Amino acid sequence: MARERQTENEKSRRPNSESDPLGRRRYLQGIGTTSAAVVGIGTTGVASATEYETITVGTGDHRVVSLGAGETLENTVIDVTADGASATIDAHEPNTTIRNVGFEGRMDSPPTGIMGVTEPENGTSTVENVYLGDGASAGHRHGLGLWVSPEHSGHLVIDGVNIQEMGDNSFYCSAPGSKGGGTVELRNCYSANSWVAHYRLAKGTVENCVALNDDRHKDGRGIWAWAPGTVDVRDCDLDMNGRHYAIAAGANGASTTIEGTDVRFDTGFHGGLKRANGSTISIDGETDDPDGSRIPDGCPTGAAEAASGRTARGNESATSDTDESSTDGWLSDWDFWTV
Repeated sequence: MARERQTENEKSRRPNSESDPLGRRRYLQGIGTTSAAVVGIGTTGVASATEYETITVGTGDHRVVSLGAGETLENTVIDVTADGASATIDAHEPNTTIRNVGFEGRMDSPPTGIMGVTEPENGTSTVENVYLGDGASAGHRHGLGLWVSPEHSGHLVIDGVNIQEMGDNSFYCSAPGSKGGGTVELRNCYSANSWVAHYRLAKGTVENCVALNDDRHKDGRGIWAWAPGTVDVRDCDLDMNGRHYAIAAGANGASTTIEGTDVRFDTGFHGGLKRANGSTISIDGETDDPDGSRIPDGCPTGAAEAASGRTARGNESATSDTDESSTDGWLSDWDFWTV
């Protein structure tokens, strides 16, 4: 498709913005950022309360949070509940980390890419414990959850990320296959009711992830593998309810390879599998009883839950090694833009 070729050649996908003249710290104070604490957790497996910041986006505004090399964005709710509010996280520099972040509210006018992440060198960038499950407004190509640019040449770990109801892919990670050749490791993620695909990549792994199509929004492919491959699929539930392919391999005239282990998927849509352009799909241990309601352990189900660092993986919180008793240091590490 024409758009596939166009978007594989794009990098950052957000409106034009200008740097804030007030400076990072003063600007953050001026937009009314507030803090909150999670308390009274009881037996849900959280070791202690964790503070998080809230960035509130105003009516009709678009907010961009930009990370530099080696920077971390963590313990933050981005509130886009106002009419026409939207936000983007740009992380296209080496060794960035997005951790414990929750988007609260359905985006009425979403940017093309809500999260843009690239590891442009030989290091590793990470997106961990992020909630983007409130979705985007109905409309053709409204909302792209996580975009990886063609320049991605290192390794990207995406762990415990919940993205739902996007009109332009939940996890759009296939572009590096045409240029940078970097790898993507998706694990413990959840996606529901997104078109064109839930998990889309050219080289890497999809492990313990869940995809669901039902009648709430849009229907996409469960996993769509692009060239060159290989894409390894392990212990996943692809519950398409007969509404689209569970696994598709190949695109734009090029072939690829998918190797699956213990994959549960339904076959109601043309057998559930599509092999294009001579692509191969081999699955060891497949069954036809996927559970689309299963949220993988450690994948957040709400914005505040994500921002607080709560996790279902035992009695631990997903936090960094920094001292979270004071926010003065890490608040000033990010660039903020508004348009």
